[in-house]
Amino acid sequence: MEQLTLTTPALLFSAISLIMLAYTNRFLAYASIIRNLHDKYIQKKDSVLIAQIKNIKQRLYLTRSMQIFGISSLLLCVLTMLLIYIQQHNIAVWVFGFALLLLIISLGLLIIEIQISVKALEHHISDIENN
Repeated sequence: MEQLTLTTPALLFSAISLIMLAYTNRFLAYASIIRNLHDKYIQKKDSVLIAQIKNIKQRLYLTRSMQIFGISSLLLCVLTMLLIYIQQHNIAVWVFGFALLLLIISLGLLIIEIQISVKALEHHISDIENN
């Protein structure tokens, strides 16, 4: 294996930052949707709204987990850089590997969340097609 340098974990900073921006945008969109669903539910307690609320709640929790794993990955990249700086290369390699694993988990959760989102949108499309 080639030597792990300070630039290797630093390369992930921009990628993780962009991913976190996308996750935050999703989170803010869900917050807006939840507020709208809440207002609609207060006006009319409909079972369809309850199903939508359950769906968005599941997606919200997935997004929270995605953010936690992504941020943890970024923190471990910073720790890797510190370990390289203080000449702890063996530990740095393991920490960086764990950071990559957390990023993989975060992206895997994103795939699951996208599948749930598409399924929710398919319900809306089928309502339009059936009318």
